[in-house]
Amino acid sequence: MPEDHDWEAYKVPPTRTPVSERTTSVPNPVDYFQTAFSNVLDAPVTFIRGWIERWQNSNKFYYYHQKFRRVPDLSQCLEGDYLCYYEAEAQWRRDRMVDQEIVEIVRERMAACKQREGPNQFQNCAKEMELLAQVTKAYQDRYGELGYHGNARTCLMKQKHRMMEERKAAQKNQ
Repeated sequence: MPEDHDWEAYKVPPTRTPVSERTTSVPNPVDYFQTAFSNVLDAPVTFIRGWIERWQNSNKFYYYHQKFRRVPDLSQCLEGDYLCYYEAEAQWRRDRMVDQEIVEIVRERMAACKQREGPNQFQNCAKEMELLAQVTKAYQDRYGELGYHGNARTCLMKQKHRMMEERKAAQKNQ
């Protein structure tokens, strides 16, 4: 590329914003409004927001991995103890979410194994298939047929009925 540029060939593009030419000596009220807004509203808010951010950055608090204490099961609550009912329900919901995540993680591992192994998936992913079958059966035994609006009480009744059926089947076999 040559050292001497042809300025006529490569002109500087014109600016799109025209230069304002003042034709009056009267000050613009918009300038006063902008200055007043900046000093009265924007500066204090910016200062307080900066102070809060500095304080938050110095006191980091991480919200993940919150540990809840285990509460009594619904079957251990006394009759009329509504606080115990509420805590047991919250505990059941957390347990259900954890169990859903466990099933999802095992399912993802199974899918990754199938993707990785390709045609040999049936022999090389047998351990993952067995684990997925066990986890889904356990989840289905505990939470199956409860629906979206299932709660700790209906889950407890389902488990009670299942145990009664198993006991009857065991008595029949003996």
